[in-house]
Order: sequence, then C-alpha cells, then structure tokens
Amino acid sequence: MEAIRKQATKLREQVARQQQAVLRQFGAGGYGGSDTVITDEEELHRHQKLEKLYISTRSAKHFQRDIVRGVEGYIVTGSKQVEIGTKLCEDSRRYGSENTCTSGNTLTRASLSFANARAQMEKERGNLLKALGTQVAEPLRAMVMGAPLEDARHLAQRYDRMRQEAEAQTIEVSKRQAKVRENPGNPELVMKLETAEAKLQDLKSNMTILGKEAASAMSAVEDQQQNQTLQRLITLVEAERNYHQRILEMIEQLEGEMRFEQRRIEAPQTPQVEHITSSPPPYEEANNVVSASQMHNGMSDAMGYFLGEVMFSYRADSDFELSLSVGDYVVIREVTSSGWAEGECKGKAGWFPYDYIERRDRVLATKVIEVL
Repeated sequence: MEAIRKQATKLREQVARQQQAVLRQFGAGGYGGSDTVITDEEELHRHQKLEKLYISTRSAKHFQRDIVRGVEGYIVTGSKQVEIGTKLCEDSRRYGSENTCTSGNTLTRASLSFANARAQMEKERGNLLKALGTQVAEPLRAMVMGAPLEDARHLAQRYDRMRQEAEAQTIEVSKRQAKVRENPGNPELVMKLETAEAKLQDLKSNMTILGKEAASAMSAVEDQQQNQTLQRLITLVEAERNYHQRILEMIEQLEGEMRFEQRRIEAPQTPQVEHITSSPPPYEEANNVVSASQMHNGMSDAMGYFLGEVMFSYRADSDFELSLSVGDYVVIREVTSSGWAEGECKGKAGWFPYDYIERRDRVLATKVIEVL
C-alpha cells in the first residue's frame, strides 16, 4: 500500500512538471503564466518534507507498538514465572518447617534459606514487571493512541487533498487560458478564466498555510517520538540492570549460606562430649605470653592455646556447639582438620567453625584471663 502511495505521488509530481513546461511554452503573453503553477520549489520542498515526516512518524509508531507488545508479553511470561517461583518457595518453606529428617537439620536450614531468598527474588521480579508496565508500556501506548499524532496526520492528509484540488484547478485554469487565446475578446470566457484563477490563488494560499501547520505538527510529533521512545528504552534497561544486580546479590548470599550447610554435612560428626566438656588447664600454668605458632599440622599441643577474635556470628545448633558474636574473643584449645575448633568464650565451652574466627598471635595471658 505504501509503495502504491509513493508511486502515485511521483506520478502527480511528474504530471505537474509537464504541465509547468507546457504552460511556460504556450502561456507567455496571454492570461496567466508560470505563477499559476503550484509546483514551485518551496511548495515542492514542503511536500517532500511532509512525505518524509509521515513515513518517519509511522515507522516510529510501529516501533513503539512493537515495544509495547514485547513488554506486555514479557509481563505475562514474568507473572507466570512469579507464580511458579512462589509455589516453589512455599514448598521449600513447608519442608523446612516440618523438619522430618531424623539425622540432622542441615537440609532444613538450607531449605528455609532458599525459601526466604526465593521469596525476595520473586518480589523483586514483581516490582520489575510493575515498573515495566507503568514506566514503559503505558507511556508508549498513550503516545501511539494519543491525539497529537492523530491530529498531525489529519493535517497532513488534509494538505494532501488540498494539493490534489489545486493541481486539478491548475489544469482547469490552463484549459480556460487556451479557450481565451482561441477566442480573444470574449468577455464571458475572460470572466470564467479570472474566476478560475482566483479560486486557484485561494487554494494555493490555503494550501501554503495548511502545509506549514502540518509540517510543524509532524516535526513536533517526530521529535516527541524520538525523545520519549529513547527515554522509555533507557528506563527499561535501567530497571532490568537494577533488578539483576539485586538478584545477583541475593543469589551470592544464598549460595554462601548453602555452601556452609554443605560443609556441615560433609564434616565429621560432632566430637564426643568428653572432649567438649573437658576444662582447660589452669591459666596459672600458662606462660605470660602464648602464641599461635605453637600449632602443628592443624592440631594444637596440650599447651597450644591461643586467642581468636570472632569475625562472623555463629548460632549453636546443639548443646555441643558454642554461639559466637562478632567482636568476641575465644580461647581456642583444639582445631580439627575438618575445619572445626573447640574453645571457651565467656565461661562457656563448645565447638564452632574455625573459619569464623581470626587468630591473634602473641597475646598476653592476662588478656586471655580477662576475656574469660
């Protein structure tokens, strides 16, 4: 359809040029002349500009419509993913709450962590879908269906119809000019010619005014389409970037928690009670300075106690484990090759992950007593 429209426009311009050449050849010296031809350079330039603006605004409109359809499809698919993810979250939380395992609760804790993280991720996905709908799809849909675009297109179409009328009137004027030349001195033919020429001048004047209005309106719509569509695309990209950054942070935190639970499963069972409840030797027997250099091959000597500062909090899951808080100091009495340590903090003894503390070399024994 567009190809036919272009072909018709080119044909009209070709006919107008031929008419202009004929009138210049035969019209000089009689009534009318080259000024009766509407296809002057200024008008032709305006007409070509409107053609280009019409094509540009139509292409941008179709692109905006494609973006709206794509975002709407993404929202529909994303909503289904939120539904599936929420169901998975509920299933994981239900398993963690029931805690049917008889040999430990490591998987229970991992499933609860997964459920909490998944709930947050699905919430972020829902926020992303909402932002895409309200900040991208709706503004572009409003532009596609908006009045400025339709009004500008109507002005361009009115200009095009008036231009066709002016072209037809130009032909009518040329015919009456020929009759006047064939019958000179006929007042009736002269009067009809003057009437046709006056009508042509009115059409040309109105066409010029309407053409300027249509070109101005179409240019404004084109600028709005270009700027607003670009802004909506930037908004879409920023929303997705922020979403994926938050999701990545949640996944990394979740992976760390689950990796820790995995190490708990792979680690040997908690040492026997007698090892845990054995009291440390009297502090009076220790030297004034104890050093972590007394450690050998991951196991401590009988007198190889050293002080460690807690870097990560740890909550005991059994009576054999020791709860720790960031900033606490622990007297470490034994470190196993599996990554567990046994020590005493604030008068309580138990086992805890050795990676949660940082050794403090060459600590005065008086400091150890003060901490305990």
